[in-house]
Amino acid sequence: MRILGITVPNEKRLEFGLTCLYGIGVSTARKILDQVGIERGREAKDLTPDEENKIRAIIEGMKIEGNLKREIGANIKRLKDIKSYRGIRHMKRLPVRGQRTKTNSRTVRGNVRKTMASGKRKETKT
Repeated sequence: MRILGITVPNEKRLEFGLTCLYGIGVSTARKILDQVGIERGREAKDLTPDEENKIRAIIEGMKIEGNLKREIGANIKRLKDIKSYRGIRHMKRLPVRGQRTKTNSRTVRGNVRKTMASGKRKETKT
């Protein structure tokens, strides 16, 4: 089954298969299946074309994939433009949601620990 150009895996249960679409998690997938009236355990290969069209119609009404990514990017850009605290944290590539930075978020900050070499130095001939 394909939705908006993305192939939903045939071998997975639908509630997990729909999560391959950006912007749809497990809880949203379950709500979609409940709206359509399909059991959560069914697989994509077992659906009738009518059921596929019902799922496709609900998903096309939602903001997912490119539109959602564009909206999120615009929100971050707005925060940076008005120089809010969160926008400044985004600019500096630091954690935005209050996480500590002393011990965690090393790779983002460029503070990666290097393992120490042995105490011996190789002698260079001069």
